[in-house]
Amino acid sequence: MTAVYGYRYGMQGVRGQILCARHHLNSLEDSSLEECKRAIEEEPWLSDYYEIGETYIRSRDGNIWYTFAGLNSNLGSIKSKGRILVCWVDEAEPVTETAFTTLGPTLREEGEDWNAELWLTWNRRRRTAAVERYAHSRDPLIKIVELNWRDNPKFPDRLERERQRDLAERPEQYAHIWEGDYEEFREGAYYTKQLLEAKEQRRIGRLAPDPLMKKRLFCDIGGTGRNADAFAIWVAQFVGMEIRALDYYESVGQPLATHVEWMRANGYEPKDAQIWLPHDGANNDKVFSVSHESALRSIGYDVTVIPNQGKGAALQRIEAARRVFPRVWFDEQKTQAGREALAEYHEKRDEARRIGLGPEHNWASHGADAFGLMAVVASNYTGETWGAALNYPTLGLK
Repeated sequence: MTAVYGYRYGMQGVRGQILCARHHLNSLEDSSLEECKRAIEEEPWLSDYYEIGETYIRSRDGNIWYTFAGLNSNLGSIKSKGRILVCWVDEAEPVTETAFTTLGPTLREEGEDWNAELWLTWNRRRRTAAVERYAHSRDPLIKIVELNWRDNPKFPDRLERERQRDLAERPEQYAHIWEGDYEEFREGAYYTKQLLEAKEQRRIGRLAPDPLMKKRLFCDIGGTGRNADAFAIWVAQFVGMEIRALDYYESVGQPLATHVEWMRANGYEPKDAQIWLPHDGANNDKVFSVSHESALRSIGYDVTVIPNQGKGAALQRIEAARRVFPRVWFDEQKTQAGREALAEYHEKRDEARRIGLGPEHNWASHGADAFGLMAVVASNYTGETWGAALNYPTLGLK
């Protein structure tokens, strides 16, 4: 379709470029160049119009040319590109909010009865992805078309066999791979089994907090700046032996004041909330000489810092989470993003040596670490007292 649009523009005497972009693009081998070549070569009238070389596609009349770019590293150069008629972003799921903000003003070309267009193609994965928010905005000029295997008149028998096999053998992945649903469970994730059981046992639904009990906020500390780690919070109440996960919060690059504002806006005031921080919550900021612990205490919060668990702390949190998971109930709406992080959290693998290298550090790590902190604390809770279950007095549990 980019070639068809280029043909239409070129035949009208309009000059400009078709920009084909992806999030990651280190070389032309990572681009859509070969796909575009094959599509053009399959249509004689298009192959007559376009000249195709090893590293380029351009119209024979000189009106239309293709360019290829990566959005994670070449945003500056995209800003300076002119005469973009169509920008097609393929595999757009990981594209950032910053990239979309930059692309909008870049597509400024317009003429009689036409204007530059942005096309996005992606497979659904995360509800919180920037492309989902961008595409589902209320802009009346945005159109969404859903295409699937059913819409392919040439759907091959080989793929049909694969589809049927996945339906039978990988039901937890089938809806995402074949039906276009969001990815609920990443293959090889640490908590796939536990999340499936929570769903089957109907432990994901509407939860109402107990007004007489404190809310416990379990945090993983992030930083400020565009490339900082996320600050994540799981909000829970421990009712008897049940762990009721009531809410989830995550923010990237924001100061502590922003997180506190969210707490207060959602009713997690110092009088009825207790905050749990990982060991680095007691560390002072290099510039302001204040820690998260001291800052939160100064505004009235009851704060507990969990001591450093030492070597293998991440795996200890994973094991603690697996132990307590059967006791966890989730608010379906408010913990959606947190459950997505748990579903994504997985082991980094060295495929050559077939060994695990510990948890993969990515966007999901922070929500999973905060959940693991909650599990460590919950492992020491007997329903009446703290610290007795594992005889771990150094946690300072209250």
